[in-house]
Amino acid sequence: MNDYIGNITSKLPQSGTSIFAVMTQLATDHQALNLAQGFPDFPVSEELIDLVSHYMKKGFNQYAPMPGVLTLRQAIAKQFEQTYGVVYRPETEITITAGATQAIYTIISALVHKGDEVIIFEPAYDSYAPAIIVNGGLVKHAQLRFPDYKINWEEVTRMISSRTRMIIINSPHNPTGSILSGEDMEMLQRLTQGRDIVVLSDEVYEHLIFDGLQHESVCKYADLATRSLVVGSFGKTFHTTGWKTGFILAPEKLTREVRKIHQFLVFAVNTPVQHAVAEYLKNPENYLHLGEFYQQKRDLFLEVIKNSRFKPLSCHGTYFQLLDYSAISDKKEMEFAEWMVKEHKLAAVPVSPFYREKTDNHALRFCFAKTEETLRKAGEMLCKI
Repeated sequence: MNDYIGNITSKLPQSGTSIFAVMTQLATDHQALNLAQGFPDFPVSEELIDLVSHYMKKGFNQYAPMPGVLTLRQAIAKQFEQTYGVVYRPETEITITAGATQAIYTIISALVHKGDEVIIFEPAYDSYAPAIIVNGGLVKHAQLRFPDYKINWEEVTRMISSRTRMIIINSPHNPTGSILSGEDMEMLQRLTQGRDIVVLSDEVYEHLIFDGLQHESVCKYADLATRSLVVGSFGKTFHTTGWKTGFILAPEKLTREVRKIHQFLVFAVNTPVQHAVAEYLKNPENYLHLGEFYQQKRDLFLEVIKNSRFKPLSCHGTYFQLLDYSAISDKKEMEFAEWMVKEHKLAAVPVSPFYREKTDNHALRFCFAKTEETLRKAGEMLCKI
């Protein structure tokens, strides 16, 4: 079929298929063990599934309110008050979204105008820059320092200009597993104070923190919270990535602008899932121990690869572990990742695609949100390389 396209100019001429889809397809084609895409391979809570079924059978199958089911917004408000000691009003400061990616796009669409500068930190999650570009913004790339992936605040200070309208942070950080400290948040608060800059804080892995450390949410810093939007994800928290349910917390003035866009992107989010999650959140035991749960998996993964030639980099959060393979090969990351799938039937994600200039540090990202059997099998494979 010769479809007529006409003079169509791409808004994202440099963008292709995401690295996650590429590596997952490669894993499928070669029947490889997939530790590339970030999703769990173990069952979802039967209680949570039963709750979704319960609300479906009770007839909660039509449109939810545009901002989200009120009981869920109330449950989130209670959780944040108990966890961080902060108060968000469910009616005017909490919005339920169709996952975190939609939340991020919606925020950028609502607040970034043509010519506005947005600072992101590389390696950066792959949805940030395209969303900025599509909305006419200018991406400013700051680099996290290798190998601990810490922010260079002197660099950030130099990058801020009168045109800077947004800074996007991500902690715990995908793809590196690094986290921001209290000192980082205080520095961010000082840098943005008195400026027309908003902060988009991607905190989807907020409950996945290891080694006795704590999550430093922007909402804990009073002045910073007044100009910040927090993005969260129940897909990450409750191992239900396919349900695509997330949320945005923000002061009323910012929420008002976000909802103007949200209503025309998705209008409303899955109704029975919202009701089910609202009830599931009533028991803090359903999320308070996730850090311990995933630390056990991280520690098991590190144990099963200890006799390999891969070098683990520091990981204090998320369910991703970076491994340095420089002692094994001098191949570029993409080439090495493809070789590993084809020759050793194991898929991981190269980190270089998360950089604008494809910076190559000979590191791959492995997802350890897997069963013990899967992790041990992956360990055996890695030890043979």
